[in-house]
Amino acid sequence: MKKTLLLLFLLIGAHSLLPTRAAAQERRRVVQNKPYIDLRPFHYGFSFGLHQQSIIMPNTGYVDPETGQQWWVSNDNFSPGFTVGLLGEWRINQYLGLRLQPTLHFASKHITFREQTTGLTDHQDMKSTYIVLPLNLKVAAPRHNNYRPYVITGVNAMYDLTTKDQANIATKPLSLNAEIGFGCDYYLPFFKLCPELKFCFGLTNVLKTDRSNLNDKSKEVFTHAVKNARTAMVVLTFHFE
Repeated sequence: MKKTLLLLFLLIGAHSLLPTRAAAQERRRVVQNKPYIDLRPFHYGFSFGLHQQSIIMPNTGYVDPETGQQWWVSNDNFSPGFTVGLLGEWRINQYLGLRLQPTLHFASKHITFREQTTGLTDHQDMKSTYIVLPLNLKVAAPRHNNYRPYVITGVNAMYDLTTKDQANIATKPLSLNAEIGFGCDYYLPFFKLCPELKFCFGLTNVLKTDRSNLNDKSKEVFTHAVKNARTAMVVLTFHFE
């Protein structure tokens, strides 16, 4: 009798588990959107987003021999900027891709100059319109259902269209930067959405040290107060393919 009851309970338990397993398997079945999009040798798209740019300027502690003034320079305020661009990607293999991204960045940086002894201050709004040409290597994980994380690394060449020679601090228009970031491909029914966060670090000194064309020669002290200048940027971009 005991064996019969035990067998009956086991059969009831097994029967109750069958729908649960079936439901779990049903939940795991996800419709694969755009299943063949990653098999194409070339991908095209467009992108837009936000970014924050800054300029890193180590101070020299320079003292003006004529006035005895010692100025300190800092990029003390950051304004979010707008980003828009195009995207082209060449598929190397299942996990690697080479990406070219012509981009425009619009933003400004606020520079403060402070004299050490007297506390005098001066300010400069450094507006920038960058044309950027990044070349990135994309390393992607295997696709899981409708998303696929990835990391990117590479370099970019950046040209500033709005440099001003008569400002307190002047910068060279062309710079070279290293890039690293991460993102995720989301496969939607009609397109692929790729949110991406990227960090850019300046590799070249963009400080313009030749200020011979300055109308106000007293501004040269601000250039002497800075050792070098390197760009830095954080970019949040949404790619549509």
